[in-house]
Amino acid sequence: MNEVNKYFEVVSNEINEFIMSVNYEALKQAKDLILDCESNKGRIHITGIGKPSYVAGYIASLFSSTGIKAYTLHGTEAVHGSAGQVAEGDVVIAISNSGETIELKATVETLIRNNAKIISVTGNPNSWLAKTAQVSLIAGVKNEGDNLNKPPRASIIAEILILQALSVMLQEAKNLTPTQYVKWHPGGALGASIKKEDK
Repeated sequence: MNEVNKYFEVVSNEINEFIMSVNYEALKQAKDLILDCESNKGRIHITGIGKPSYVAGYIASLFSSTGIKAYTLHGTEAVHGSAGQVAEGDVVIAISNSGETIELKATVETLIRNNAKIISVTGNPNSWLAKTAQVSLIAGVKNEGDNLNKPPRASIIAEILILQALSVMLQEAKNLTPTQYVKWHPGGALGASIKKEDK
């Protein structure tokens, strides 16, 4: 169990350091970009390659359940026609720890040519993705928590946390109430608990 204890210790330290380094001004800029897009009838799309693609799916679902219409954009299918779901002026959140993923670069370049606006989420502030995006949210760690230091573990947690923080800011900006929330999340124990509170 020593390796597990070490993992928890490393990840705890990495995430604490990450939280201390969060750029709140960049978060505000991302929030404003999304709200401005929405006010102009635009849509929000979230994309990533590999493990970040699962982060994209979760965050799109989280945004949608808290009042921001968000859609998952397949990171590689975009250059084979799926970029058609992104209209001029839409915002795309692109997730890549390295910020240099070749497949995602091709997708982002296509989206920019189609006049979409890019918010990047990356662990590398000097990466192509960070420098290309209108707003860059840095979610970096030095150690993933294991001896290989390659499989994305701590970095995925950081990406999720920065985007969850963005979702909280958007939720507050929209003054979301439990009554509104249950309209988008009526099922399961969560929906039932809100309905019970409203009685």
